[in-house]
Amino acid sequence: MEYPFTQPSALEPPAEWARLRDECPVSRVRMASGDETVLLTRYEDVRTLLADPRFTHNLSRPDAARIADSESGGVFNEASLVTDMTSGEGHLRWRRMMSRSFTAKRVNALRPRIEEIAHELISAVQPPVDLVSALGFPLPVFVICELLGVPADHRDRFAHWSDAMLNLTKFKQDELDTAAREFHEFMAAHVLAKRDNPGDDLLSELATIVDAQDGRLTEVELIITAQGLLVAGHETTANMIGKMVAMLLADRSRWEALLADRGLIPSAVEEALRFDANPNIGIPRYVSEQYEVAGETLPAGTTVITNLASANRDGCVFADADEMVLDRRPNPHIAFGAGPHSCLGQALARVELQTVLGVLLDRLPGLRLDVEPAALRRREGLVVGGIEEVPVRW
Repeated sequence: MEYPFTQPSALEPPAEWARLRDECPVSRVRMASGDETVLLTRYEDVRTLLADPRFTHNLSRPDAARIADSESGGVFNEASLVTDMTSGEGHLRWRRMMSRSFTAKRVNALRPRIEEIAHELISAVQPPVDLVSALGFPLPVFVICELLGVPADHRDRFAHWSDAMLNLTKFKQDELDTAAREFHEFMAAHVLAKRDNPGDDLLSELATIVDAQDGRLTEVELIITAQGLLVAGHETTANMIGKMVAMLLADRSRWEALLADRGLIPSAVEEALRFDANPNIGIPRYVSEQYEVAGETLPAGTTVITNLASANRDGCVFADADEMVLDRRPNPHIAFGAGPHSCLGQALARVELQTVLGVLLDRLPGLRLDVEPAALRRREGLVVGGIEEVPVRW
């Protein structure tokens, strides 16, 4: 089977998810590169694997499957010092240092500024408009740039670099090499500037803090951290804003329920994350030693794709799994991953999504899709999903 699977529409999951969960939870699929990987689609299998240290990020191994169709296999396969930061003691050290600065308090302190940016962006447009380009992409870029102390007027360059890092079939190898070099050079200069003249942003704090146990982050670690945060903050949350609003407007009763009860906003955001049929391709992992899952033995050297979105629709865990239930509680979705490698920026993503949704409900209660839901087009060629445009009016 070719992977990722074709979707009926941008808001509907591939039929293969349900079939594989029921009939073949450990399946073989072929990536864009032509290499074969193992795909997991059930909730318990995915969650268990993500928390198991035998599954590593190290896809630079010679026997690891290439994910993208470029020579290097894309961002997941490229050999670099990233490996030290994403495995073993190196990852624990990095995570400890990040968690001291990237706190819930810092993230929640951004809420008023996020709200202000959302109001400014909405005030700048008139219907009809594409919600993705008008709000979905610019808002997270402004937020993450302020968090990192990076000038937001470079956002078009950031978008290109981000797309290149998340390439599946969209760019050729020479374009990827150029983008990687430019992105690294930009961030290296920015990190050095923060070392010399720190401000009150997150990157300045990370650049200057020295911990008794963990020392300080090196320039390379800071550059990789800044790149990762910028890409994640730009791409994933930006895509999710468009998808979340499209999901809520695709069935008008969902929007009306939120207009009637703003208290549903937090649980509605969590349900949008769970219900998302158009996320990334999943999280790839490399099997460092033989492993058994769902009655099958995976030999060492196997590359595994964990399909989080399929897992989030597993009826063994979620009642009415194929329905969007705005007040779903509990909602143990794994949209942000699971275990020690769960998304570090999930608190920021939640604050952004909740704040944007609240502002839209207040400012544009009559918001509606300007096309039929089935006409929405999925973004292609990247490891992340998303919708190209979400045309709306009010």
